[in-house]
Amino acid sequence: MKRLIMLLMSTVMMSMSLTAADIVTVHGEFTYYGSKTESRADCERNALNGARAKALAEKFGTVVTQDTYQRDVVSAQGESTYFSMLNESALKGEWIADEKEPVYTYELDSDGLYIVTCKVTGKAREIDNLAVDFATSVLRNGTRTVNADTRFRSGDDMYLYLKSPVDGYVAAFLVDAHNNVYSLLPYQGNTKGEIKVKHNKDYVFFDPASADPDHGEVDQLVMTADDELEHNMLYVVFSPQPFAKAVDNYAGENMPRMLSHDEFSKWLVKCRKYDPRMAVKIMNIEIQK
Repeated sequence: MKRLIMLLMSTVMMSMSLTAADIVTVHGEFTYYGSKTESRADCERNALNGARAKALAEKFGTVVTQDTYQRDVVSAQGESTYFSMLNESALKGEWIADEKEPVYTYELDSDGLYIVTCKVTGKAREIDNLAVDFATSVLRNGTRTVNADTRFRSGDDMYLYLKSPVDGYVAAFLVDAHNNVYSLLPYQGNTKGEIKVKHNKDYVFFDPASADPDHGEVDQLVMTADDELEHNMLYVVFSPQPFAKAVDNYAGENMPRMLSHDEFSKWLVKCRKYDPRMAVKIMNIEIQK
């Protein structure tokens, strides 16, 4: 059993019907106006999400759904029926990976609040509803789902919960503020190079007490920060089909193995190009010193 210290510097078979045209390059630009409670990093993250969403909407469009609710009310004046409608729009495309690093420009308004504009270029594809909808969440200092939290303090333990409706395979990667990518799953000692999970079973990774012997020696994660506040992203990749492990490298004693953001993006695009059922969920993580 190894205990890894996360030094986050401040810093199915191949579907023959798929072609390279299914994954396309998209561009987007979005300006985010910050509030008094938001830091520059918060505004950057919101501008990035807005730019990606705008790129997807312009290329693939959105779908608007409308639900009608009926409510019967009985009062002294008699019986009345009220109707209310809820409109919801959803993107018809999904972001797969950055093709270039996002470009930010900054301004301050008359009140000294941040105005951040983000331009993005990335790989995306139209949503086809084939990807598996699995459940996952980050857990802080506990292994129950009530411990779900994405805000950490330096020294906190991190665990990962996962449950899938089908048997499959999972991998997890953490991207720091400098686009260094750390390979968290499979564990370092896993000679098979993959984490296989069963359907409808609750899994908690990075916890020795919940370990599956087939997954190899468990790595434990402790979150640390050098700056007062650091932002990272956790990618959880799942597919019903086996997929090739990303090529990573030794990063130092008690550190997860790592790879460049460019290598990670190429690996992810290639995997998703040939596997329409592969799904990726991204969670933003915040660490306070």
